[in-house]
Amino acid sequence: MSFEGFPVAALDFYDDLEVDNTKSFWEANKAVYAEQVKAPMVALTDALAQEFGDAKVFRPYRDVRFAKDKTPYKTHQGAFVGVASATGWYVEVSAAGIRVGGGTYEAGGAGLAAIREGMAAEKSGKVLERILRDLDRGGFEIGGEQLKTTPRGYDKDHPRIELLRHKTLLGMKKYGFEPFVHTPELLDRVRTDWRKLRPLVSWMAEQLS
Repeated sequence: MSFEGFPVAALDFYDDLEVDNTKSFWEANKAVYAEQVKAPMVALTDALAQEFGDAKVFRPYRDVRFAKDKTPYKTHQGAFVGVASATGWYVEVSAAGIRVGGGTYEAGGAGLAAIREGMAAEKSGKVLERILRDLDRGGFEIGGEQLKTTPRGYDKDHPRIELLRHKTLLGMKKYGFEPFVHTPELLDRVRTDWRKLRPLVSWMAEQLS
């Protein structure tokens, strides 16, 4: 199956699911999900696989065992290409449209310590700053979970203290409802932006190796 874009029906599906997140709605609309959401996502990630690697297309079901929110279904469909622990590229479709991203979405223990060591070091820290500046200029939003306090072992006056507060670090870009998301052009957009994110993904992966 070639990628032709995400149909309007994919976004409408998530609009409706946000209103009626129930098993009865899901059962009545399983074919819409399979044909209008999952199939295009698989086609998109298959088309990107030769350059970036095979993607994990996430299951639509929420893990509600320990959650206060017991709604059973995710209100987005994501896919992830990993190159290191919790590190790689991401694409998502939801009621808000399409967004792409890359970086590290979860780190702790030795992994987080290694990332912070790279951020603190003069050479690698400045390389990361340059990568993030380039992404910011390219229209990416730099985000991720951050501490409000100074991480243990680092001085509050460190020149990269804002970076060091990060527990996760991501570059994200929203395409929203732009007309191209419904066309094959979306493949080229995602490919181009994933390439722009490669320096960040590679930097994070190098620290975790």
